[in-house]
Amino acid sequence: MSGARARALGAELLGTALLVTVVVGSGIAAASLSPGDVGLQLLENAIATALGLTVLILMLGPVSGAHLNPVVSLADWFLGRRAGRGLTLGEVGGYAIAQVLGGIAGAVLANLMFDVPTAISTTARATGPHLLAEVVATAGLVLIIFALARSGRGALAAPAVGAYIGAAYWFTSSTSFANPAVTVGRVFSDTFAGIAPASVAPFIAAQLVGLAVGVALTLAFYPHAGEAADAVVVPPEADDAGQMPVVQSS
Repeated sequence: MSGARARALGAELLGTALLVTVVVGSGIAAASLSPGDVGLQLLENAIATALGLTVLILMLGPVSGAHLNPVVSLADWFLGRRAGRGLTLGEVGGYAIAQVLGGIAGAVLANLMFDVPTAISTTARATGPHLLAEVVATAGLVLIIFALARSGRGALAAPAVGAYIGAAYWFTSSTSFANPAVTVGRVFSDTFAGIAPASVAPFIAAQLVGLAVGVALTLAFYPHAGEAADAVVVPPEADDAGQMPVVQSS
């Protein structure tokens, strides 16, 4: 494995871990600081997540693209494959494994920081409205990322994605997981932000439907979006040897 690839996988693992730490940790803090006021808890959780995600993309984008989400990595491969851009399918697999492992580690870390036992969540979420919300949230996420990349505004991805997820906490009934790795990670915290194992498969299925809808919308509005797949989410920088990280495929 090349040094650039190892750094990219490490960035995806660390970034997804920290993202779930932010989501779960701020949820635990919100429930403790604002007991009995679910609306205020959601606001605190949403603000922390939006800001944390923005910072993580800025920090790790130049290393791996800061996908932090298997849906984004899959979309990058699918849209870029014909133009010879973006991730290869093998790289998507590596990213997804790193992202899922990071998601689980992030939940455990949040539990440890707040002295909460690591336990499987009992919060059932897989209702019809929640699943529809996941389709909407995921489709919107894919569309905004590739619209920015294709229109040469990739530098705005960090604040735009952070703002979108923060808003989607409120305009979707599911609070916008929109991320299979985050969904799996949140199983391991029986707290405000948790999700029961029985809800995971339906949530991920809805996210994959959202992926398909998002890709279709992207191609409808930006037919040549695949040509910008190397700029998702943040354009990577060359390493010390002048080689591009794993987000660029040969």
